[in-house]
Order: sequence, then C-alpha cells, then structure tokens
Amino acid sequence: MIGGAEPRIEFKVHFDTSRRGGKRAVVGERPESVAPMPGRTPRVTRLLALAIRFEHLIRDGEVKDLAEIARLGQVTRARVTQIMNLLHLAPDIQEAILALPRVESGRDPITERELRPIAAIPDWRKQRAAWRAVLTSIEGARSC
Repeated sequence: MIGGAEPRIEFKVHFDTSRRGGKRAVVGERPESVAPMPGRTPRVTRLLALAIRFEHLIRDGEVKDLAEIARLGQVTRARVTQIMNLLHLAPDIQEAILALPRVESGRDPITERELRPIAAIPDWRKQRAAWRAVLTSIEGARSC
C-alpha cells in the first residue's frame, strides 16, 4: 500500500441476455442498439431468398432433393416446387424482387401467386414484358 490507499481496479461491465433468457456479465460498454428498420420484408422477397437457399443446400449436398426439403419444412412437395419456380424468373426480375422496398403497412404489392404465370414463361423477354405489366398495375393501384 502506498500512502495508505488500497489499490482498486475499475472497469465497466454490462449484462447481456441470451436467447434462452440467461444473463451474463460482459466486460465493456453496452453496445448501442440498432433501431429496427420500419416495415417488413415483402413475402415474395423472403420466398425468393428461400428458393436460393434451397438451391445451395441441394448443390452443396446438405440435402438430397426437394422432397427432403419438403419433409424437413413440413410442407408439401408441390409448395416447395412453387417456391423453387421463382428461380425460373429472369435474373434482373429476381434482383428487382430481392430489392423490393419494405412494406410499411397493408398488403404486399406483389404476391408469389402473381409471379407464378410469369415464371412459367420460358422466354425471358416475354417475362420482362409481363413483369413490367405487373409493375404498371401496381403503380396504377397506388395512384387511385
């Protein structure tokens, strides 16, 4: 002891909560929480991302086929096929779907059901024309 004072060690801690509700002390400042983005991701965007993920799982050999994905997801093979058919869309249409703006309120502007007939068209030029027609109808509905 120097000068009669006891040595002290000081540091900041905060308590972190795990997913299961447990708490633990963590050394350091509490990180600033990021405010959640307003709205939600459109369902068709999530479904296309899911189709891309399924394709990777099959290609990497993590699952055998679409039937196994259907069993694991507890959905019908027909539903998995509907989701996977979104991959038949032209790449620029897929990109536009993945970049759709978040939905603040109400219904999604584009549904997977509206995209099924477009995905069934084998010619990408015709798909693009059908896609533009869907976008035009959405814009027309917004202006009403």
